[in-house]
Amino acid sequence: MTTEAGAATHPLRTSRNRLKLGVFGLNVSHGCSMTDRPEVLKVTWPESVRLAQLADRAGFEALIPVARWKGMGGRTNFNHRNFETFTWAAGLSAVTQRISVFATFHVPTVHPVRAAKEVATIDHISGGRFGLNIVAGWNEREIGMFGLPQKEHDARYDVADDWLELCRQLWTREGEFDYAGPYFTSPGAYSEPKPIQRPHPVIMSAGNSARGQQFAAQNADLNFVIAKDVAGCAQIAARGKALAREKYGREMQVFGQAYVVCAETEKEAKELERRYVHETGDWTGVRNLLDVLIPNSQSALGAGWEAFAANLIAGYGAIPLVGTAEQIVDGMKAFADAGLDGITLSWVDYGAGLEHFETVLLPMLRQAGLRE
Repeated sequence: MTTEAGAATHPLRTSRNRLKLGVFGLNVSHGCSMTDRPEVLKVTWPESVRLAQLADRAGFEALIPVARWKGMGGRTNFNHRNFETFTWAAGLSAVTQRISVFATFHVPTVHPVRAAKEVATIDHISGGRFGLNIVAGWNEREIGMFGLPQKEHDARYDVADDWLELCRQLWTREGEFDYAGPYFTSPGAYSEPKPIQRPHPVIMSAGNSARGQQFAAQNADLNFVIAKDVAGCAQIAARGKALAREKYGREMQVFGQAYVVCAETEKEAKELERRYVHETGDWTGVRNLLDVLIPNSQSALGAGWEAFAANLIAGYGAIPLVGTAEQIVDGMKAFADAGLDGITLSWVDYGAGLEHFETVLLPMLRQAGLRE
């Protein structure tokens, strides 16, 4: 991998795999599973290094963290322990070789002048493997910790547009310049060195709303979508790619999200999932989370509340890949066949999941033509 300025260095730009893969939620306690089973993520630095190196060795393209500042209460206080993602990405970039490392952040919490410098710094540490996952901001309780009022949904993306435009100019313009946008003003703006990736590092978004998809189509190299099934992901992906191409003249990758529960038989895998969701799942914590997403969620969702909550406990709203190794591979292939460029994965036990992926699933994925 060359680090010559302007060369394609980021794995999501250079990978030839039909289905690209990321590890999601490695920086937060319990990862993506709202359960108090003992094997969930603890969030220590040695744990992050070990799991990042496992994913690197197994050929994953990306590590994608969660932007989190406090937990969801309940028995597990889900995600309450979490590593800040810029410094986390810098550290893991220094101890990995090929995998890309993202920082996920809420726009209101980081000024673009500071962020542009941090992004360039981590891009140099990583040799051009850094990526930025932009979140306009959704959790009012967390944004409130910064003494900031939460803006209306679409207005948050307007701010993000201006935020990113100032960053882009800092990454590409030589010398000093004055910037005056609708939300940010920067007299005598200047930033050196520039990132290794040109014109800038890979930009990721998670736009599912109409305004979020517009932001992604205009700005993101990769959009991360969530739906209840693969067909739903495919529809969102097709709309987003068409919007990026037809309105903005851009090509955009789209990733889905899945969680993995694998066993010798489908019955065993489903029983394992049932136990960690219904016997050790944090139902108080998931109610708190859903009430942030949907005020008075139980009343609003009615009879569908329990299934919605169970899916969040199982894998943070991701699509289940539950069954035998053959069924897991078939499920991954369904994403690729539906037009998705990649998926992120999570497990209750990330270490065991990554080791099983490398030894069992990866050879099968190669045989299926999904990985080289």
